[in-house]
Amino acid sequence: MKDKKIAILIPCYNEVLTIGEVVEDFKTKFPQADIYVYDNNSIDGSGDIASQAGATVVSEYMQGKGFVVRSMFRDIDADCYIMIDGDGTYPAEDTVEMAQIILDKKADMVIGDRLSSTYFLKNKRIFHSFGNRFVRFLINKIFKSNVKDIMTGSRAFNKRFVKTFPALSKGFEIETEMTIHALDKKFLLKEVPTNYKNRPDGSMSKLNTYSDGIKVIWTIFTLYKDYKPMSFFGLISVGLFLISMGLFIPIFEEFWVTGLVPKFPTLIVSIGIGIASVMALVCGVILDTIKKYSDQNFELFLRIIEKE
Repeated sequence: MKDKKIAILIPCYNEVLTIGEVVEDFKTKFPQADIYVYDNNSIDGSGDIASQAGATVVSEYMQGKGFVVRSMFRDIDADCYIMIDGDGTYPAEDTVEMAQIILDKKADMVIGDRLSSTYFLKNKRIFHSFGNRFVRFLINKIFKSNVKDIMTGSRAFNKRFVKTFPALSKGFEIETEMTIHALDKKFLLKEVPTNYKNRPDGSMSKLNTYSDGIKVIWTIFTLYKDYKPMSFFGLISVGLFLISMGLFIPIFEEFWVTGLVPKFPTLIVSIGIGIASVMALVCGVILDTIKKYSDQNFELFLRIIEKE
């Protein structure tokens, strides 16, 4: 590990009570690493504390964790990247194993799994715990995976993942986007159980249970559409087809018996929904073909950057 370049990436927004301790903790565990704190418009002096603790402080003026991650990944070159929240909820000692897995080339991204460790014991916010379980269920169901912690803020990456991840999210939904991107592009994932600690008294979480939860669900919805268009539009097509048949069959039965079609408006609606079903299926086929070409281009792009 001493011969490798390790970058510790710490997004920070108003974490004056914890950021200094987080930097010191990582300096102890990774004395050879470069520690970067990206200060996202803090107004409590967090950047000054981080700088005094020995970190390189970079200002990110676009508000939101997604913008911070985009800048981090764009600006920094390293063999191993460790991303950790600045709130002191993840101990540095648990990331040593994660970094070693990356440096041993056993994974492209290592996830610090809170949910199999102490998260549900320490976190008393019922809706946050429910949200983590629900998001995990949705993604594992859609992408046929078995990731235990989707939204953890403790992760390690190799350079290949960092330099090919197209960060699009603006806020805390960025972790969900990372996980889905890794699953879709067949990056090798590993999970390491990590302890989770509560914030100290006086330190406030920036998460809003409801608004951020809606953003995460919307991110899953849109990425499902983008990454699995045949499945997405296929489900829509099947649903519309069933509705169309539900309206059409009674009319057809009556026509079969009497030779009359007394419900023309219903017949027209059923035919319209049936046409929409076919159109959804055609959209799915076209977009799935485009997606496959996109995947092929991505694989070729990976080969190019690995040769550089």
